[in-house]
Amino acid sequence: MTLILDASMALSWLLERKDPGEAKLSGQSLDVVRASGALVPALWYPEVANALLLAERQRVITAQATAYFLSSLSIWEIVQDSVLPALCQTQVIYLSRVYKLTAYDATYLELAMRRAATLATFDRKLAAAARAAGVCVFGDTV
Repeated sequence: MTLILDASMALSWLLERKDPGEAKLSGQSLDVVRASGALVPALWYPEVANALLLAERQRVITAQATAYFLSSLSIWEIVQDSVLPALCQTQVIYLSRVYKLTAYDATYLELAMRRAATLATFDRKLAAAARAAGVCVFGDTV
């Protein structure tokens, strides 16, 4: 299984989910990434960085926790999509319009569709759009 990892799922490994079901899903996704890796779009890196900085500013985590988390991420096989974002832009805009998503979220959907992969996200709107588009969402029973 190819896993498309969105920022919300990756961040759940540091910023724990309060819902027990989501916390369990978070752990399961981490196990998959540790064992098999994941694929991410280029925007994943600034998204993760921004969320970490916001958590620092809100004093939820420390700069040391950020550094440790980023170090952990670098150990796992999290690979950036090799297709240039400009080549996907038309499809991303189309998906944004059809599913009423941000272009950021549609980027994950486009990647999952193009790679016939499973999408790992906690974003409910993105997950619903993925299901509507025929994309498998991590944690759904088949």
